[in-house]
Amino acid sequence: MSIRQRFRSDNRAIEGLPIRLVIALVVGVASLSVMMNMLSGLNGLAVSELDAKPEPEVIEPGQQAVEIAVIDADGNPVADATVVVKSDSARLENIETATTESDGRAHLSIHPSLGANQDDGTLDIDIKPPAGSEFADKRENTRILVVSD
Repeated sequence: MSIRQRFRSDNRAIEGLPIRLVIALVVGVASLSVMMNMLSGLNGLAVSELDAKPEPEVIEPGQQAVEIAVIDADGNPVADATVVVKSDSARLENIETATTESDGRAHLSIHPSLGANQDDGTLDIDIKPPAGSEFADKRENTRILVVSD
């Protein structure tokens, strides 16, 4: 008997095919369900981006008091974050730092200056999130504008 004749006369393959397809479908759906649950559980590991809101946003050269509010993506205040203000196109003699209080606000005393023939400049604000928190500061924050009088 040739291979073709054996293949044509074999009825067992067609009998087992539907049950094999059902088993493969059930196993595939179960695996997909487990994978989707794992992916949805990763949302708990997501981080919330922080933003800085300086008050005032525009200042003059010389000694200035600035209050910087640190908020999360939902607009809630963040306590115990470290705010760092440093030179950008406007200059500071030293990098200034402060820690936010329970209301999410940090108070700094800064002394910016502008270069010769420079009408304006900016100061850069960085935020160091509280240790062990789900916060991050990867995007650029609002800058403080320094304008000569």
